[in-house]
Amino acid sequence: MISSQTVRLACCVSALCVALPAIAVPQQQDPLLGPDTRAKASLPTSLTAPRPNISPELRGDIFMARKMYREAIDKYREAPDSAVIANKIGIAFHQLLQLDLAKKNYERAIKLDRKYPEALNNLGTIYYAQKSYRRAISYYKKALRVSSSPTASIYANLGAAYFARKDYKQASEYYEQALKLDPEVFEHHGNFGTMMQERTVEERAMFHLYLAKMYAKSGATDRALIYLRKALEEGVKDRKKIPDMPEFSVLKTNADFQELLAENPKPL
Repeated sequence: MISSQTVRLACCVSALCVALPAIAVPQQQDPLLGPDTRAKASLPTSLTAPRPNISPELRGDIFMARKMYREAIDKYREAPDSAVIANKIGIAFHQLLQLDLAKKNYERAIKLDRKYPEALNNLGTIYYAQKSYRRAISYYKKALRVSSSPTASIYANLGAAYFARKDYKQASEYYEQALKLDPEVFEHHGNFGTMMQERTVEERAMFHLYLAKMYAKSGATDRALIYLRKALEEGVKDRKKIPDMPEFSVLKTNADFQELLAENPKPL
């Protein structure tokens, strides 16, 4: 006859056998491994997974976002040659105001892909900076022709080029088209991307007056008033004619518009 003590002992052994697989058995450490390596080996797999391999192009993009343009150029040059990479190198040189090198890389991008709208547009911005507005317009229009969809930045650049040539009618048409495609097109302040947007306009007062008119027509009253104030502070001409300009007819009963005209800010 089996004693009750024997039965209890058998039950304990059985329970211990069930529990054993769940007990972590320490691995024998290789004496050749350093302490750091042994520490990593003991970590869960999820914590020791290798970092994703970041391409030179992506590293270049990160440097561009941080405005570290020379570092970006170095990384882009490690990437496989392509129109996209040449264009990005051009933009980095553009941001460094090294326009000759920017131009050289935009031209290389176009040579690699003659229907690359970003590079065509960007080459146009080089000619704009050199005040060769006719050539700038030519490249902007080429960019539009090969672009798969209308692009607000290109229309805005065309507007700027015509504005610089004092062709205000054409400038207004292109600016309005840009605004229709992207209501924020004139508010973007970021410099990084694959397409440059021209922001240098010599006649700032008149430019801001035109923006005020466009925003008024589109119903963006607050922005219309902001740019109208800028135009007045910058000494826009014919300020007495502003109340009768047809674009501002929708604002005639607006209290803020009336107050701004009554204030008539003096040029800063």
